[in-house]
Amino acid sequence: MMSLSDLLSAKSVLGTLNASNRKQALQMISEAAAAKLELDSRIIFDAIMERERLGSTGVGDGVAIPHARLEGLDRVFGLFARLKTPIDFDAIDGRPVDLIFLLLAPEASSTEHLKALARISRVFRREDTRSQLRATDTREGMTALLTLQSESDAA
Repeated sequence: MMSLSDLLSAKSVLGTLNASNRKQALQMISEAAAAKLELDSRIIFDAIMERERLGSTGVGDGVAIPHARLEGLDRVFGLFARLKTPIDFDAIDGRPVDLIFLLLAPEASSTEHLKALARISRVFRREDTRSQLRATDTREGMTALLTLQSESDAA
């Protein structure tokens, strides 16, 4: 079973971002992902925004899981950010979002992409995980929470 530690490294946990709206938050995480993947941030941003136009990736409980498949990507990649102030994300429950997990997958990997989305959703469905992520101030703490939570879920 896929674990979040397969998608996420300490370098792809951003800690706290200061964004005032959905577009700005997505732009910031696109730029961070682009730097780590050595891709053009515009390509990532456009792919994520295209997906958002189909319907918000705000899944409820203050969580958003923007995702896209990209040409030229050779592995499934995850990036996590907590927002300093929750923002309107047009989430399905109407609540503002402060926990964002970006998922990028290779163009041809629909199965891996779906498995990764399911795993991320399971981790963020847990109230204790969300509370602990909101209470943790360090990137290391957030990384440990996300990867350990995922491991214990997989067991």
